[in-house]
Order: sequence, then C-alpha cells, then structure tokens
Amino acid sequence: MPEINCRYCNKPLKDLLISLGSMPLANSYLSKEQLAMDESFFPLEVYVCEDCFLVQVPALADYKSIFSDYAYFSSFSDTWLKHASDYAAKMIRYCGLDKRSYVVEIASNDGYLLQYFSGKGIRVLGIEPAQNVAKVAVSKGIPTETVFFGTKTAKKMAGEGKYADLLIGNNVLAHVPDLNDFVSGLKIILKPGGVITMEFPHLMKLIENTQFDTIYHEHFSYFSFFMAQDVFLSNGLKIFDVEEFSTHGGSLRIYAGHTEDGTKNVSDAVIKLRDREISLGYKDINYYLGFAKKVAKLKRDILALLNEIKAQGKTVVGYGAPAKGNTLLNYCRITPDLIKYTVDRSPHKQGHYLPGSHISIEPVDMIKKTRPDYVFILPWNIKDEIMEQVGYIRDWGGRFIVPIPEPQIYS
Repeated sequence: MPEINCRYCNKPLKDLLISLGSMPLANSYLSKEQLAMDESFFPLEVYVCEDCFLVQVPALADYKSIFSDYAYFSSFSDTWLKHASDYAAKMIRYCGLDKRSYVVEIASNDGYLLQYFSGKGIRVLGIEPAQNVAKVAVSKGIPTETVFFGTKTAKKMAGEGKYADLLIGNNVLAHVPDLNDFVSGLKIILKPGGVITMEFPHLMKLIENTQFDTIYHEHFSYFSFFMAQDVFLSNGLKIFDVEEFSTHGGSLRIYAGHTEDGTKNVSDAVIKLRDREISLGYKDINYYLGFAKKVAKLKRDILALLNEIKAQGKTVVGYGAPAKGNTLLNYCRITPDLIKYTVDRSPHKQGHYLPGSHISIEPVDMIKKTRPDYVFILPWNIKDEIMEQVGYIRDWGGRFIVPIPEPQIYS
C-alpha cells in the first residue's frame, strides 16, 4: 500500500482510527435503472496523525466529481434555516454591516444563508462548486460563482476587488482536501479588519457520542478546536473567539481575522476550549484508539433492536436520506428487509434509492399511507423537527427510533 501523508503537516499517516469497510459515495443516490448496474465502492478508513492530531480520510483521486452534482439542498431543513436566519441577524449587528458591505460565503449551497443578508440590501457573493445547487441560488437572486475555492480562486477574486467584510464557511472545512491552500485563500480575500466565521462538526462530540455516521468520503477532515486553531495560525489567521452549538450533533463556530489585526483580542472561550481538549487527551494518540470498539458495539446494538422488531412482525421505515444515514446503513449492512423504505422532503431525492443499501426514497406522505410501527430517524441531529413533522404516527401507536449516540425508542 502506498504511503499516505497528512494533508496538513505532510507527515506519514500510521495510526488507523477506524475502518468502516467498503462504502459507496454517500451522496451517490441511484435511479431505478442504476440498481441493475455495478456500483462503485471505496475503502472508508480514518487516520489520526501522530504529529499534528488531524483526524482524516484520504481523498479519492477524483474527489471533484463528488461535488459537481450535489444531492444536498440546505433549504429543506427548517431547523437549519432558523439557524441561518439567527446567524445573519447576529452578524449584521456584530460587524455593523450595511449596503456598503460585502459578504462572501464559500460552499453557499442553494442560497439558504445569503438570502438573509441580501434581503437587507447587503451585497453578497456565493461560491458553490455544484452546478445544480448553484443554479437554485441564482434563481433566488443570489450571485453565485460555480468554482472550487482555494488560492487560485482567491487571487482571481482579489484581482477583481472582491474582498469580504464577512467571509463565511458553514460545513465546508471538512470537505477540503487541500487544507492549507483553502485557508490561505481565505486570508487573500479577507479585508483588513474583516471577520471570518466557519462552522464545522466538533471532533470531541463525534468521539464522545460515537457519531461514526458523520464519517464519509466527502468529509476529508474532522477537527478538534486546537487543530483548527493551528491550521489557521500557520496560514496567517488567528481565531479570536469560538462558540459551541448543538447543530449536526455538536458544532463549533470559530471567529477569525488577520494575525496582524490588533483590534481583535483572543477571548477566554478560545483559551478554555483548547485547554479542555488537551486535558481530555486529544493530543495523546492513545485517546483515539478505543473509538473503533465503541462503534462496533453500537452496530451490534442497532442490529439487535431492528432484528427484534422484525421478529415481532412489526415494520420499520426511515425518515431522511442524509449522507450520514448511508454510512450508518452500509456499515451496519441494513437493507429493505429491516427498513422497508425511507422518506425525504427533497424532491431531488424522491424516486431514487440509497447507495449500497438500495432502500427506496419516498415522499413523506408515504408514512400516512403505510402506517409503520416505527420510524427510524437517519438525520438524528434534527430529531425534534422530524418528530414534530410526523408526530401523527402516534395516532396508530407508531414510535420513533433514534440511533445515535445509542439506539433509543421514543413514543
């Protein structure tokens, strides 16, 4: 096997955190015709660098194809839209944004966030590599460039005078194979005195709550706070504040600016979170090595519950068709004999099949038609929203299953 090097410090990767086996690409949803064709599977292996402690999945050679036509549209989650709206209102006040300001979002998806700035008359620009998703944003009146972001794109933008007062990246940092190039690009287009905010799932929560399903091929890196801080600092940016959120099972929002910007003092939250991670062992390679055993136990527990329900002659269907759900289903080898179908609000996914498991994706009202005994919530991070949406299953005694951090049944 050829040597694999860390995407941050370039040291050889030797320590395997976990192998989840061979997996299809998590967003490669299948048409009915494709079910009869050969499906591509790739090893899904996660390493931790013993030098810098970046947790990472080696990038596939053709990684750009993953993002060229993308199945995830942010606007189909009410919870996420509220999070975006609240963020926009806060940052308009925090940065004193007005019609003279310029807000740039990287991985802007379907305009779910920039619409809240544009609606206030603030100039915006989205950068979104997936053409199908960017097209939706443009139809909403959100200017969007369809390109991958890095220093090449940043230099082009700088040459056109496109410098950001506020530079945003939500759930994009994990998707970046060339980490240093990406963060260097942020510095290039950030105005002097400007602010960067980035949100990403917190590695601490992934490990503590056994969130193995957030691991898939398009998530190249998994960040502790101190690791993100080191990456930014080595590329001329300082993280001066941090917030913790429950989104995506536990996320961080970091605030960064130029290292030479003396107007931004490092907060106590930054110091405390870095110290907390180090005290818990996130700079000790041995801390990471028990994760695989926890995941294997969780797999056994999920399968035991589903097989028990099947033995009782009761039915289980899924809710949602998220990428994380495909990791869970394929790792646990769950097929339609255990979960008959799943539903999703996105018409872009309905009528297709989940990769690997070949579970069909139906409209949400299929639940009312078939009256299942259990609804297995695949996007467990928005379980409250889902339980409210399809709470009517309680009318016939239906119950919910939430698989992470351990399988639980909710009435």
